[in-house]
Amino acid sequence: MPASKPILVRTAFIAGLADAVLILVFAAIGRDAHQRADVLAGVFATAWPFLAGAAIGWLAVRAWRVPFQAWPAGVVVWIATVAGGMLLRAATGQTVVLAFIIVALISLAILLLGYRAVIALVVRVRRRSRQS
Repeated sequence: MPASKPILVRTAFIAGLADAVLILVFAAIGRDAHQRADVLAGVFATAWPFLAGAAIGWLAVRAWRVPFQAWPAGVVVWIATVAGGMLLRAATGQTVVLAFIIVALISLAILLLGYRAVIALVVRVRRRSRQS
């Protein structure tokens, strides 16, 4: 039986919020690692290109239909977050170097795909326990 529309809207909102918070965490950790000042504004200055990239990914894959699935929603959002973020950083004169691209790819994969993988595991375990 398909989920009702309010449940789908709430699920998509929660997933989108989780993605945004995790991207902000990524930016905050990066700024802290480099001991950058201006914490709150700095985190948003670092995060906005990645948030925009994530939004593009959400639209491209229509992630709101299956927001917690790692494939394709999570992978497309992850790649769009990194690619869009790096392109927007370059376009606005922010730093884009190979080491940062690699760190962003790995970190954002862990964050954006990791929580989706945990949710998939929990759902799988619950389904198995109901069947037994």
